[in-house]
Amino acid sequence: MNIEQVRQLFPFIKNGVIYLNHASTAPVSSLVREKICELLKEKSESRIDDYQSFLKIYEETKNLLAELINTNPDRIALIDNTSNGINILAAGIEWKSGDRILLNDIEFPANVYPFLNLKKFGVEVDFVKSKNGIVTAEDLIENVKPETKLISVSFVQFLSGYKIDLERLGKFCRERNIILSVDGIQGIGAMNFDVQKFNVDFLSCGTQKWLFGAQGLAFIYLTEDLQQKIKPAYLGWLSVENAWDLLNYNMKLKSTANVFQGGTLNTLGIYIFNTSLKLLRDFGFDKIEERVISNTKYLRKSLNEAGISCLIDEVGENYYSGITTFKVDDSEKLFKFLEDKKIVCSLREGYIRLSPHFYNSFEDIDVVVNSIQEFINKKV
Repeated sequence: MNIEQVRQLFPFIKNGVIYLNHASTAPVSSLVREKICELLKEKSESRIDDYQSFLKIYEETKNLLAELINTNPDRIALIDNTSNGINILAAGIEWKSGDRILLNDIEFPANVYPFLNLKKFGVEVDFVKSKNGIVTAEDLIENVKPETKLISVSFVQFLSGYKIDLERLGKFCRERNIILSVDGIQGIGAMNFDVQKFNVDFLSCGTQKWLFGAQGLAFIYLTEDLQQKIKPAYLGWLSVENAWDLLNYNMKLKSTANVFQGGTLNTLGIYIFNTSLKLLRDFGFDKIEERVISNTKYLRKSLNEAGISCLIDEVGENYYSGITTFKVDDSEKLFKFLEDKKIVCSLREGYIRLSPHFYNSFEDIDVVVNSIQEFINKKV
C-alpha cells in the first residue's frame, strides 16, 4: 500500500481538511467506518452473540501489536486507557516507606497522579526539572538516588515532542534493577518502539492517537519478571486460569498479562484497533517512522524559514518525533484562524501543536505554514 492509497482511505482529505492533530485524536478511516457498519449490521440482524468470531479478532490484534513492539502476545493486556494502565503498575507493587519514584516536571498528568497517590504509603516522588521543554535520559540518570525503585517517563513528551533516548535509559535501569515504566501514547504508531531493545519493564499506551484506534481502548506490556513482583490490586472473573469453570471459585491466577483483563473487553474498540493495525502493517510498520520524521523535519524547516522558532529546535534529529510546537503572539487567535481554514491542530499551554502523520504530505505542510504566515502578516 502506498501513500496515495492510504490518503484515499480518509474522507476528510477530499473535503479540504488538513489534519495535523494526531497527537490528540486520530481520524477515522473509511476502513474502520465500514468495519463498524458491518459489525453493527451483524449484531442487529444475525450474529448477535458471536463470541468465537470476536476471539479470533482479539488474538489477531494481540499478534499484530506484539509484532509492532517486538514481544510475545502473552506479555500484552488490553485495557481501557493509559491512566488505568499506569495504575495497574503503581497499585500492584509492594512499596516500602522510603521507596522513591523518579518523574519529571513536564509529564502528562496520566503519568504523574498514579504515583503521587502512593505518598500515602510513604513513597517519595522526585521530579527532575526540565530545560526548554526537555528532560534527557542523562538528566534522569543523574537524579537517581539509592532508594529510587522506579523511573516513569513518556517516550515522547506531549508538548515539546522531545523523544527521549530510551535505549540509554533502559540499559541504565536494567543494570541497576530499577523498574522502567513508559507512557507510549505520543510515540507508538509513529515512532519505532522495541521493548526488548529499550529494556522496558512496563508500558502503557492508549490507541486513539498515532495508532488510529478508539478512545476507551489501551494496552499494557510488562515483562514476566515484573509481573511476578506485582500483586494485582483488582481481580475479575477472567483473571483466573479456569475462568469458564464458573462455579469453581479457584484463585489460581493467569500467568500471562491477561490476568489484568478481569472482565468484558471493549469489543468495538478491538475491532477498530484490529482494522487500523492492519492498515499500518500493510503500509509497513518499519516505514512509518521515516515518513513521520521526514514530515517533521520539513515542517520545522518551513516554520524556521518563516521566522518561527519551535520548541526543541536545538536538539538533534534523533530526538524528533511527530510533534512540532511553537508559540506566537495571540496563539489562541491563530488557532481559530487555522480552524476556519479547515486546518486541525491543538492549542496546548498557550502553544500551537502540529502533529502530522505518515500519510500527510509536504503540500499539506506548505498550506499550513503559508496560512500561519498569512496570520502573522495580517497582525503586522
